[in-house]
Amino acid sequence: MPSVTTALKKDWAKRFFDIIVAAIGLVLLAPTLALIALMVKLRSPGPALYRGTRVGLGGKLFSMLKLRTMVVNAESLGGSATPADDQRLTSIGKFLRRYKLDELPQLLNVLAGDMSLVGPRPEVQKYVGLYSPEEQAILSVRPGITDWASIWNSNEAAVLEGSRDPEKAYEELIRPTKITLQLLYARNHSLLMDLKILLHTGLKLINEDWIPKELKPYGRVKRYRMISAASI
Repeated sequence: MPSVTTALKKDWAKRFFDIIVAAIGLVLLAPTLALIALMVKLRSPGPALYRGTRVGLGGKLFSMLKLRTMVVNAESLGGSATPADDQRLTSIGKFLRRYKLDELPQLLNVLAGDMSLVGPRPEVQKYVGLYSPEEQAILSVRPGITDWASIWNSNEAAVLEGSRDPEKAYEELIRPTKITLQLLYARNHSLLMDLKILLHTGLKLINEDWIPKELKPYGRVKRYRMISAASI
């Protein structure tokens, strides 16, 4: 795995871009963030922000920020995989997750240097612990708010809906291709690619059926409910 120092030197332009865009984004989105945070507080008891422990660059742990979409102490009530019919989700939480609005506070993570705008989505320690020596390369770049895998699997909740074992469904339906796409980014990333991924992320939010040409070889993510119905 490339050294963290080498990776940081190579990506100085990426880091500069992250800081500028995240700072501007936070200024422009501050009123929206404040309004959503208020709605989260009013709709469900507990804090507006959620801090989840994730594994970042070089294996360093950090607190990833999100607008809270689940009940308080949700981690003690279930696993990290969250289907659309998960009873831990709040009413507003489902909407925030669908349109990725719960991810907006991660712009603060970007400013702090724990995350990038684009990079492999940060994982919990459980799944990082399953990485093969080859897959450790994913930790050679900063985790990001979006990446190729996020576009391919843009609605994870819908993919896992109906499963009695969301963790197993995640490991079978999502994780293999997710790892492949994250490795693809870790081995071949640039500022130009980041701009392309950001553009495709925006298009995906507008049109869920949008598939960039780069992702067509990987097909569509299969949904548990469709597989379950087909097996009956």
